[in-house]
Amino acid sequence: MTLHPNLEPLAALIGTWSGEGHGVYPTIKDFTYREEITFRDVGKPFLFYQQFTWSEQGNPMHTEVGYLRAPRPDHVEFILALPTGQTELAEGSLEVTDDGLALELEARIQNSGTAKQVDATKRSYRLAGDVLTATFDMAAVGQPMQRHLTAEFTRKG
Repeated sequence: MTLHPNLEPLAALIGTWSGEGHGVYPTIKDFTYREEITFRDVGKPFLFYQQFTWSEQGNPMHTEVGYLRAPRPDHVEFILALPTGQTELAEGSLEVTDDGLALELEARIQNSGTAKQVDATKRSYRLAGDVLTATFDMAAVGQPMQRHLTAEFTRKG
């Protein structure tokens, strides 16, 4: 399968990444977690994305699926569905660096009728060599935009 030309700047993300993270938010107790994310080429002009997290005890915590698109060389779009009742339509910048890449995305959120209120999110991914770092900021349940998650990954396999 040939990688779509729009995805060439994102090629280094393709694969499965695993690591650990830390979560904080004013309305919950701080926590640590294990996370696995996969970016997969499916022969179309987007990467399929899947994410899972587990507690330190191995209990499932969160999952999400979606699509990462690069319609222009400096622009990315991340379309995500979350089982907590939200969809995220995130857009932002893509910068290719000497040793990797950087993505900065801000999202508009749609909440289902029974979901906790999430107003906006920001996601950041930085690949430097063989290390991928991610941050997730959130404005939710009456709280202003602030850091919620920080994780660091290495490629599996």
